[in-house]
Amino acid sequence: MAVEIVTIVDLADQVVESRERPEIRKFGLTYRVTYILVFNAAGQVLIQRRTDSKDWCPGRYDLAAGGIIQFDESYNLSAERELEEELGITPTLKAEFVLFYDDLVAPVRNRNWGWVYSCQHEGPFNLQPEEVADAAFVSVEEALALPVNQVTPDTRQVLTAYLL
Repeated sequence: MAVEIVTIVDLADQVVESRERPEIRKFGLTYRVTYILVFNAAGQVLIQRRTDSKDWCPGRYDLAAGGIIQFDESYNLSAERELEEELGITPTLKAEFVLFYDDLVAPVRNRNWGWVYSCQHEGPFNLQPEEVADAAFVSVEEALALPVNQVTPDTRQVLTAYLL
């Protein structure tokens, strides 16, 4: 499997360079991501349990789909690619807002610029086995009530900001 090349940005979200994906966590570099909140018609949000092989927050729940943007990839293209890869769906996306995430408590700083999207989809989903162990719709309240140590902190911040 080829090493993924990702976009490295500064604190103003301006492209600085490209690096191999493992270097972003190793050196605490700022990068770009997409977050896609997937809702069903009842207003429930899709949560996904990350596989235990993930390099960050293995086994935790993501409250949004998405991922790290590859070098020379737009936010929109990345969001579409991530949904198709992770969940096997191609819904119409609605751009919501931009969010800066900075994990001040991580041993190595984890910070990114993320564009947040939303969409509606009822399933079925074709989960990517390397990334998603399982997925289910839950109420927004149930998602936010999950213990902090069981949820990726960035997607909790995304869902909370979406509700404001």
